[in-house]
Amino acid sequence: MLKKTITIGLSSGLEARPIAMLVQIASQYESVIYVESQNARVNAKSIMGMMTLGMGTGEQLTISADGADETAAMEGIENYLLGTA
Repeated sequence: MLKKTITIGLSSGLEARPIAMLVQIASQYESVIYVESQNARVNAKSIMGMMTLGMGTGEQLTISADGADETAAMEGIENYLLGTA
């Protein structure tokens, strides 16, 4: 299991479109992936769950990935959230 805190680098933060893209990226992996922000922990593959976070640029969240492709999953999600993908 991998766990990492990431600062959101997307210029629009996590609004509807960026969240939909993040869910698509997370869904490409077999690993179980969660996003944590403050007291909330949601499945990164759930669009409704992700919409509840309401995160903006510069805010921090913690990503956890557990499974056979957890390293690739973490890298893909991190690159997207940092705005480098």
